[in-house]
Amino acid sequence: MFDTLNRHMLPPYGCDWTHLPNFSRLAEKTAVFDRSYIGSMACMPARKDLQTGRYNFLHRSWGPMEPYDDSMPELLKTNGVHTHLVTDHQHYWEDGGGTYHTRYSTYDLIRGQEGDPWKGQLRDPDIPPQTLERALTGIYRQDWVNRGYLKDEADYPQARTFEAGLDFIRTNQQEDRWFLQLETFDPHEPFLAPERYRKLYPHDYSGKHFDWPPYDKVNETPEDVEHMRYEYAALLSMCDHYLGKVLDLMDENDMWKDTMLIVNTDHGFLLGEHDWWAKCIQPLYNEVAHTPLFIWDPRCGVHGERRQSLVQNIDLAPTLLEFFGVDIPPDMTGKPLKETIASDASVREAALFGIHGAHVNVTDGRYVYMRAPASPDNMPLYNYTLMPTHMRSRFSVQELQRIELQPPFAFTKGVSLLKIESARSDRFHGFGTMLFDVEKDPQQQHPILDEELERRMIKLMLELMAEHDSPEEQYVRLGLERG
Repeated sequence: MFDTLNRHMLPPYGCDWTHLPNFSRLAEKTAVFDRSYIGSMACMPARKDLQTGRYNFLHRSWGPMEPYDDSMPELLKTNGVHTHLVTDHQHYWEDGGGTYHTRYSTYDLIRGQEGDPWKGQLRDPDIPPQTLERALTGIYRQDWVNRGYLKDEADYPQARTFEAGLDFIRTNQQEDRWFLQLETFDPHEPFLAPERYRKLYPHDYSGKHFDWPPYDKVNETPEDVEHMRYEYAALLSMCDHYLGKVLDLMDENDMWKDTMLIVNTDHGFLLGEHDWWAKCIQPLYNEVAHTPLFIWDPRCGVHGERRQSLVQNIDLAPTLLEFFGVDIPPDMTGKPLKETIASDASVREAALFGIHGAHVNVTDGRYVYMRAPASPDNMPLYNYTLMPTHMRSRFSVQELQRIELQPPFAFTKGVSLLKIESARSDRFHGFGTMLFDVEKDPQQQHPILDEELERRMIKLMLELMAEHDSPEEQYVRLGLERG
């Protein structure tokens, strides 16, 4: 699993300028999915979808695994499958991710990515002149502290993560019934890669240091934007190199005959498209929401073929449970992909995706409908939880002073929840509701007006919201009449 892997920058999906021979090799060995979409944004909400097989974003912002959540790795563990996580994704050891890695039988956490509070250094690090005036504070300063300890490529968190994952495979490849989640934070920003990968993308750039884009509108020069895309591509080529090591090991040990391989991501990233950087602060355009996915299933042996069925990350938990012969819990709404991999059998008519408190989106694989908040205050909106933590903090005392008790939802196994008013954001209302034909307009440059089509997409949205027992206020927030 890669973080922030942009589908449109991979050769198997049509990109002709990135140097990624192992992603091309991967496509020859797997079924390649053309209609894979995110579910919940961003990092840990996406991993909640991955473990639980159902959407997180309608009920909860970024937060831990809840006591009532079904956990795919834990279900495998309790059914005799050894589950092992190797990751440098530092959000696992923050307040909002602290109950994810402990669901696995064993885990190996690699330090040093982004602003991971890893090395304690009071002396200010050496920081070159920056395009953005922020590098001396917070996680940006800590990132430069961490960079000071990356002397050689082998020191980089991604390199250490893959080496730990490869070591687990070498140790256990003759054994049966194990699951490895080999997960790197790359190519997530900052786009830091060794020089040998940056040399693959020579270009003229005379600006200040710039490898970590802001979460904002693009206010930089076209030269800056081009440079950032090359910096991302260099890190992508590093990812390709280490992916190749996994493929090599599978070749060397003839693992293709009995080992499933899934290569996926949580979401993509805007690198100047739509005049925006990053994700989450604007509508979830295709560059973020339409994801790459590659799966090899040794039972059917399909490779080098494309799949058009609409799939999501919520399908991976039931797919893995089915592969190991473990019962799929009734609260998982994702579908096992065995027959989709084998013959492109459809598992859904439409899919929801979104981030808590922003647009709610639905796609049928051709059309994408983005429903904006109906009013500027983006209310009402609540978090439902028994684990009141945000990304990097606990809920404040002030937030918790406004608690109500929420009766159980259909998926909480009879457990009542804390109902806590969410922090409001007024930025999403201004984008408005949009409808796109992504077959004719994959870059989503031209919203369409079609009342009949919009009614059909609203109907699909309402059906999926009801299926996932959406809170009542979500309908009010979006200006929808529940059917």
